[in-house]
Formats: sequence, structure tokens, C-alpha cells
Amino acid sequence: MKVLLVNGSPNKNGCTFTALSEIRKTLTGENIGSDIFWIGKKPTGGCMACFQCGKNGKCVIDDKVNEFTALAKEYDGFVFGSPVYYAGMNGSLKSFMDRVFFSASTRSPHPFRLKPAAAIVSARRGGTTSALDQINKYFMQQQMPIVSSQYWNMVHGSTPEQVIKDEEGLQTMRILARNMAWLLKLREAGEKAGITPPEFEERNATNFIR
Repeated sequence: MKVLLVNGSPNKNGCTFTALSEIRKTLTGENIGSDIFWIGKKPTGGCMACFQCGKNGKCVIDDKVNEFTALAKEYDGFVFGSPVYYAGMNGSLKSFMDRVFFSASTRSPHPFRLKPAAAIVSARRGGTTSALDQINKYFMQQQMPIVSSQYWNMVHGSTPEQVIKDEEGLQTMRILARNMAWLLKLREAGEKAGITPPEFEERNATNFIR
């Protein structure tokens, strides 16, 4: 079993990375493998609503999005991390997640359905809960169980050194990691016991206006 940790910050080794590293260290202690996927510094274009991913099975913009979705099927759980920009996730990660989750819904087998996921955010001071709410909505739309912790999944600090001093924040990351590991082990045990996943239904996309 292994978890893919997404670093949505433009700073490869910044505050978001520090929080993800605490999660990764704890997952290792639980015998769960993990990797960190950095979306990079290059601008990530937003979804163009061309719907070509439904025909091609991938996004027409060939960048980190397609790299990530190709990897996703190999992982059992996901953590998406972002710095807080104006009480939301940063712009590059927003565009990245828009395209990842939209194009992934056209793939078979679905790379995300029923796989546990968590959002974590880092901030100097505020805006964390609205950013978490924004990220969590992606998981809900993909039928992904959301992993919680003892508190909202956030750390505080302007530098990695300050984040390391946020003892409650790092504890929240560790508990999140252990909860993720527990859910993954439960899923594995269920599969071995012959418990089958819920029946899949094709979406009935009903518009409000007819």
C-alpha cells in the first residue's frame, strides 16, 4: 500500500513540504509507502472545457496533470497540500486539481474512486478552513473517503522553521497519517475477507433548467 502526497506549493521545500514530510515520516512508521509529487513552478493552465479528455482519456494540455493521472492508479490513498492564498488554495493547484479530477473521470478503471484522501494547508495566519473546504469538495465528487485528524488539517508559519515550532499542527499531521494508514489497512483486510466495493452507477447528470 502506498500514498501519493501532492505538494501544490511553488516552493518545493517550503511550509507545505514540511507538513507533508511529517505525514510521510509517520506513514513509513506504519509500513505504508509514500511519494511526494511536486506540481512545480511552471504555470498550470486551467481547464478549457474542450471535453477532449472524454475522447482521448487524458487532458489535451500535456503537462504535470497527465503525468500525475498516469501515476494515480498505482496509489491507494492521496494527500493534497497547498499554501493558503486569499483564503483558498493557490492558483496553480486549483487549475491542476480541476483538470486532474475532470480528466480522471474519463479513465477506466477510475484512478480515485473509493480511495482515501485528505487535504492539508499551510498558512501564516488565517484562511485555512475555507481552503480546506475548497479542496475537500474534489474528493466528495469522486466518491473518495475523506481522512480527518484531531483538528482541521493545517499548519502555521511563514517558514519551514516556524512550521516545525507548530507542535499542534505537526501532531495533527501525524494523527492524519495514522488515520490514513488505518483506513488503508481496513480496506485491505476487507478485500481479503471478500467484501466487494459498492456497485458503480453511471452518473445521471440532471440539469436544473429544462
